[in-house]
Amino acid sequence: MKALIVRGGWDGHHPVASTELFLPFLRENGYEVRIEESPAVYADAAAMADTDLIVQCVTMSEITAEQVAGLQGAVAAGTGLTGWHGGIADSYRASADYLHLVGGQFVTHPALAPELRVGGQEDNYLEHRINLTEAGRTHPVTAGLADFTVTSEQYWVLHDDLCDVLATTTHPAEAWQPWHRPVTSPAVWTRQWGQGRIVVTTPGHTPDVLADPSVRTIIERGMLWATRTSAEK
Repeated sequence: MKALIVRGGWDGHHPVASTELFLPFLRENGYEVRIEESPAVYADAAAMADTDLIVQCVTMSEITAEQVAGLQGAVAAGTGLTGWHGGIADSYRASADYLHLVGGQFVTHPALAPELRVGGQEDNYLEHRINLTEAGRTHPVTAGLADFTVTSEQYWVLHDDLCDVLATTTHPAEAWQPWHRPVTSPAVWTRQWGQGRIVVTTPGHTPDVLADPSVRTIIERGMLWATRTSAEK
């Protein structure tokens, strides 16, 4: 099996350190791993046809029409695609075709109460619950896991109905915020695109969050489940 790691974009999501965490897992499970520092490889049709799994960790950044078409085509032909946090749910904001492929887009992470903010990233670190859905309790990516709590950015995600949501998180309506009722966002979802499988996990802002046993289990299971050979069984 061949895995392609595509990483880069905003350094605040630690694209190198975060992806390095999963290299031992991939290699121990029989993957030959290739690492690229930009999405340019997506336009290489031969490379993409030879790839069973793409692990993407590219926050924001840009992608060309040729590159996103190559990514779409590879997934439709059976290549798996997975990633976490902004590395997949906040990539290539200007590309509608990319957003259509992954099915969800980060729009905000609510902050602490104004009087508790100190001006750094930690202003956005909220303790929040990740709740499995009914589908999530039996899906191979999340089966057997319990609901869990993390303290990190809580992603508010816009998504569509093609997403099969395995876990959610709910944003409370606080007095200082402009929304007036709790809002539930997907935290983990899968998506079938042609012959390919996509898995998106929104927790993962920093390596310590990725080290959380539940988060890491979901990501690692998602890699196995999305892989082309898995989808073809």
